[in-house]
Amino acid sequence: MFNLLLIGDSGVGKTCILNRFSDDSFNSSKISTIGIDFKIRQVEMNGKKIKLQIWDTAGQERFHAITTSYYRKANGIVLVYDITDAKSFDSISRWLRNIDENASEDVVKMLLGNKCDMADQRAISRERGEKVASDHSIRFLETSAKANINIDTAFYELAGAILEKQPNERVVVDQVDMGANSSGASLLGRCCT
Repeated sequence: MFNLLLIGDSGVGKTCILNRFSDDSFNSSKISTIGIDFKIRQVEMNGKKIKLQIWDTAGQERFHAITTSYYRKANGIVLVYDITDAKSFDSISRWLRNIDENASEDVVKMLLGNKCDMADQRAISRERGEKVASDHSIRFLETSAKANINIDTAFYELAGAILEKQPNERVVVDQVDMGANSSGASLLGRCCT
């Protein structure tokens, strides 16, 4: 099982991205995440079944202490900004500092410029997003949860990059662990402690 973390300012579409990937659904009503929430989706890569446990974090500063505790457990971190909101793009450096301070050194990072379906309201060019990602040696995609653009691609790319970094023994251990937790009950217990 891989633990993935969605971070970024409030309102950039983290929950919509998660719902599109896990349930193929989209809800345009703006409901802020309180603290942290998660969903699980199983994917198959290179003949291996992988459970992606994806944590959706609150973007508000007041939940910072709660959400940073999840950085250390993450195999992959997805940093999301809104291409129509310059302020969310300006926050990227702060979020990257949070990753450096709280996540493990080998965590796989990806930057997503969300809401690319709203090109007429674009405030941040694709090139600016690509440059920040390139400067920090992280992956980059523009996505739209609403139009379902690059959502699966983002998670599959991230999972593939994590899988490449895993020694074979670790993957086998995780698969055994997944089987032991197939009921979901112990997963819930582990995640909420």
